[in-house]
Amino acid sequence: MFVQLRFGVHYDGEEGREGLRRYGASGKLGVACSFLLDGYRKYRMLDQCMSTFHYMCKLRIVVSHSTLSGMLDFLVDLNRADELIGIYKSMCKSFGSQCHRAIYEHAMDRFLKRGEIEKSWNFHHALIDGGVVLDIIACNKIMRALCERRQNNLALRYLNMLKVTGPKPSVASFSILVNGFCKEGRLDEAFEVYELMAKNGVDPDLVTYTILIGGLLKAKKLDKGYALLSEALNKDIEFDVVTYSSVMDAFLKIGDLRRAAVLYKRCLKSGIKPNMITYGILINGMCLNDRIMEACGMFGHILKLGYVPSLLTYSSLLGGLCKFGYLRDGFRLFGDIVKSGEEPDIIVYNVLINGLCKQGLMVDALRFFYQSVGRGLNPNVFIFNSLINGWCKLRCIRNALKVYSQMGCYGVRPDIVTQTMLISVVIELVRLDYALLLFFQLLKKGFSPDSVTYCTLIAGACKQHNSTLGLEIFKMMQWNGVIADIAIYNVLINMLFKEARLGDALQLFDEVKERGLEPDIVTYNTMICGYCSLKMLDEAVRLFEKLNYGQLRPNTITFTILIDAHCKEGKMDGAMSLFREMLEKGPEPNLISYSCLIDGYFKSQNLENAFELYEEMLNRKISPNIVCYSILIDGLCKRQLMTEASLAFHCAKDRHLVPDVIAYAILILGYCKVGSIAEGQMCYEFCPTNIVIVLEHAFVGWSVFWRNSWKFISHGSRDANRVRDQMLMHLELEKELQGQWWGNVNIDGDPWPNHCGEDGRCPY
Repeated sequence: MFVQLRFGVHYDGEEGREGLRRYGASGKLGVACSFLLDGYRKYRMLDQCMSTFHYMCKLRIVVSHSTLSGMLDFLVDLNRADELIGIYKSMCKSFGSQCHRAIYEHAMDRFLKRGEIEKSWNFHHALIDGGVVLDIIACNKIMRALCERRQNNLALRYLNMLKVTGPKPSVASFSILVNGFCKEGRLDEAFEVYELMAKNGVDPDLVTYTILIGGLLKAKKLDKGYALLSEALNKDIEFDVVTYSSVMDAFLKIGDLRRAAVLYKRCLKSGIKPNMITYGILINGMCLNDRIMEACGMFGHILKLGYVPSLLTYSSLLGGLCKFGYLRDGFRLFGDIVKSGEEPDIIVYNVLINGLCKQGLMVDALRFFYQSVGRGLNPNVFIFNSLINGWCKLRCIRNALKVYSQMGCYGVRPDIVTQTMLISVVIELVRLDYALLLFFQLLKKGFSPDSVTYCTLIAGACKQHNSTLGLEIFKMMQWNGVIADIAIYNVLINMLFKEARLGDALQLFDEVKERGLEPDIVTYNTMICGYCSLKMLDEAVRLFEKLNYGQLRPNTITFTILIDAHCKEGKMDGAMSLFREMLEKGPEPNLISYSCLIDGYFKSQNLENAFELYEEMLNRKISPNIVCYSILIDGLCKRQLMTEASLAFHCAKDRHLVPDVIAYAILILGYCKVGSIAEGQMCYEFCPTNIVIVLEHAFVGWSVFWRNSWKFISHGSRDANRVRDQMLMHLELEKELQGQWWGNVNIDGDPWPNHCGEDGRCPY
């Protein structure tokens, strides 16, 4: 009897088949056959296994998937391609062609997973030579499996084999391979396959173009992506809304609104209806590119169409409104979100709180924060960073520390951004020792400082003219494995130039290229400015000319640095040559560019050209600031044109500009120089309280100065100018110390009124 068979003992085939027939009477023949095949396979009895399998096919007994998979794996392991072909033919003969794909796919995949490439090719060739007609769908599945395992080169070999042996590759075959290369970022190989399609007479379809365009967009090659899209559209390929949305999103992210608008119009013209995702992309792109009015118009348009905006769309529009200071409109939009039944997420709350903090409305920001917590908001570190940064910008350090201390109450752990902000504020208060203490504390707590943290510390050391400490921090950063970015090198080079360490600065500049970093425009501007500060104008001009012929282009700051240097050396022709180059080729000159030239002409006693430039600046819609007016007043005072100087001073006030201590000092000293002590005294009496404090602090014994003013003037213009210049130098220093002094007051708890809100009171 069949049920009495013991595996491992040889039985005659007829006896086994007779047992199968008897056992099959009970209706369980398929189960019995599968059981018998598993036993033969387990004991590697190949002949009996194959005999039984062919017998099952003859009787049309359905073979289960697991049994067939086991049989195929068994034959692949034994490298019996001939038996595999036998199974293939038996199955196709008994059950039709519906099963041949599964056999081919399983066997080929098994060979390839084992790394037996040549055996898989031999199996394929054997099937073709045996007259088996393969299906390209099965071959495509093999290619897809290879690409998913990132074996794209092997998939390409397989495709080339199909071109020779058949079946003929379809457009899907090429698309699978193109997709595999694009996912790995190997766009050159992807386009080689694309070109191979044309050589083989296969026209790319929608899928092929979509894959290639997506790969180009991912690689930031937008021009090539746009060109390929245009090529496909010219071939009447009809893209779907997803492709159009992806391409528009890519162009909007780089600020190319023109081509995004062209694509949007093309999408509408093609009869493709944009969906909510498309409109969300457009609104987000407009907000990113400062086109807030157009974004609001688009938002109103989708509401008219009956779309329900997503939270992501709301967040994008809220971000745009807050960025431009339209907080009232932002909170109206927030109210619409709540009324619509949507639950605002943490991104919405973060955008609104950050917007309030950037406007300096810290009381409102805290109030909204606590209201949001009451609604169920679980604040994250980004919200706390916005609040801390807001207080720090107002120099209310105690309030910033209070917010910092509350983070633990909400289970929020400060991140490196939080710590870096605190370090930055302490440095601004000229307490580098405290900043270093905070830095070592965060190291002790297990934080890993990033390049921004190190850059903040190095910049703090530079501000205090401590290059030794700055370089030691730089070495520590390298020792800790933090890769220095170009911003850190820019800070260090600037510091070395300020200390007149030309050799070290040049060595560091050379090190930038040695470490594989590309100097940016800030690097070149720092180098040019450094040369100018050391009176090496020729070297600065040579570097500028080198920059002119490189990939980077000089910006307005570059030109302005050189214009200022030429003016200080009295080379007004050179300064004007640079200025004319800006007007002809770009970039556009700004207020500082004009101010440097005007100051240069005043110092060279050329008032006519100075006022011509001033008029030209106004005609270009560039509004002067108090520094520009101070230059005008100073130039007029030097020529003893006090009526005109007083007129310029009051013109600045009429423009709602607040004269600073420098402007007042220039005018007062100008009056003293021409002997108009009464007018100078009157100007002094009208000074705001904070400016009087600085003036009295700068000039010890101010009343003595007034008593001796005639003495200064009687010594002649040279002594008067010398005294005047010396006093202005002290005022510049005192102006800088003013901010530091008030900063020190802040940390003790008495905030400077102008920094704590419109009402002049500290919000806490």
